[in-house]
Amino acid sequence: MQIRTTTTLVYGFAFPTQVIGKIEAALSSDQTVLSEALSAIPSTELARDTGPDGERSFRACLSGEVTISYEAVVDNGTRALLPSAARQHLWSELPADVLPYLLPSRFCPSDQFQRFALREFGQAEDGVARVMSIMEWINRHVDYVSGVSTAETDAAHTFTVRAGVCRDFTHLGITLCRALSIPSRAVSAYAVDLQPPDFHAVMEVFLNNRWWLVDPTRLAPIEGLARIVHGRDAADLAFLTTDKPCQLIRQNILAEAI
Repeated sequence: MQIRTTTTLVYGFAFPTQVIGKIEAALSSDQTVLSEALSAIPSTELARDTGPDGERSFRACLSGEVTISYEAVVDNGTRALLPSAARQHLWSELPADVLPYLLPSRFCPSDQFQRFALREFGQAEDGVARVMSIMEWINRHVDYVSGVSTAETDAAHTFTVRAGVCRDFTHLGITLCRALSIPSRAVSAYAVDLQPPDFHAVMEVFLNNRWWLVDPTRLAPIEGLARIVHGRDAADLAFLTTDKPCQLIRQNILAEAI
């Protein structure tokens, strides 16, 4: 599928502020960026970086009111959907770069959920069955509600209040998967048909020697995702990180199938 993304972020910076932005579509093996343009108004030098898996970011020093714009056309091919069955690997079988996604992280305290996860989902037959059992549990027990979580909310809080947004659903899904020794990581993406349009947080699980995209919220089709960046949790995915407080004036994020 070819996807057109349009992003406009308008921020106010009271003082010269160092920023790191992560809004560019990744140059990953499962998608191709056909065209793109990144700019800032007033005109500002943006230092652009590319990570080992094709994830990209920019750095800059911004002050005053700044508009950051990004447009791209991305071909994500034919997204591979989670199969009906797939084997869960032993730790000794996993590639070294996958091992960090077994461990607890800032927003995903998986070590606190091992007993619960084993009791609720441990009897499922294979890796996919366990993942789908977790997704079904989240769908039945957690409501999608804006305003009940903050940037500091972790999976343990979401498990308690049973409500949140895509970021919270993803953190809880990752936490429960890791508690069952299924490597899992967070992914930020542009999502076709997402309402209301915004950056979307989903997750990936590592089964059958590859990563598979999963959306715990069920709000957007996997086939319509354009990957931006992946990481342990939202701390690695923030679309704008700053060294001083700033004010969001407005934002517009749109992804549409061509």
